[in-house]
Amino acid sequence: MSALRYVSFILGIGFLSLGLIISILSSFFYLDFSSGVQNFILMFVGVIFFWLSLEKVHPEGYKFFLIFLSLSLTVGIFFKTLGIIGFLITIFVLWFFRDPERNIPLNSNNIISPADGVICKIEKSRSPVEANIQSEFLKISVFMNVFNVHVNRAPVAGKIKEIIYVPGKFFNASLDKASEHNERNILIFENDKNEEIITVQIAGLIARRILSFVNRLDTLKIGERFGLIRFGSRVDVYVPTSYQPKVKLGEKVIAGESIIAN
Repeated sequence: MSALRYVSFILGIGFLSLGLIISILSSFFYLDFSSGVQNFILMFVGVIFFWLSLEKVHPEGYKFFLIFLSLSLTVGIFFKTLGIIGFLITIFVLWFFRDPERNIPLNSNNIISPADGVICKIEKSRSPVEANIQSEFLKISVFMNVFNVHVNRAPVAGKIKEIIYVPGKFFNASLDKASEHNERNILIFENDKNEEIITVQIAGLIARRILSFVNRLDTLKIGERFGLIRFGSRVDVYVPTSYQPKVKLGEKVIAGESIIAN
């Protein structure tokens, strides 16, 4: 974090905390430290500084940001508690949709993580049934909680041979059955070695929307953004068995940076 963004972060948290503390004290002790409007102006300023402290917010997040910010300001004047909750949700939305740049390793022998999160599965497995590929793969799964960056990145450089959307259920994404039963989006990449690498975006218990930014036959660079899953989910990566895993169960990984196999 640069010095300027760090200062913005401190100011944002400071203004938010000040507005929140004054509102609470005013409510519980009937103290007239400031009018409700002034308190919410403090919190509004805090949200703006917090926004400026983030390196980048994905465009998909701005509509939610504007909705919750407007509701917080409007409703909060009449219902203080709802206004405070609204500002906290606004901060969460900004944090959830952050989209920082990454230092991408460019070695073509590497498979990099498509998602931020924790490695929850490493095993030999058949491809998803919908992919209709008979070969055995090394399957590596990354579980994302609601506090992780949810922008997904290409694990390899290559062409997208196929995109297959599969409607389904919304089990907890950390469970094994999520790979087979949950709503998911399957992307089949072909790299410069004519190898097929499969990436599966899986909706979770809270996640209800998988977004894709790419189309069939698009060519992506390694680490390039290809999609986003809203609010907690999982990504499975299937690579040829000639690759060796470079991560362990429970290890934290970063999309576009962490090497998960080579």
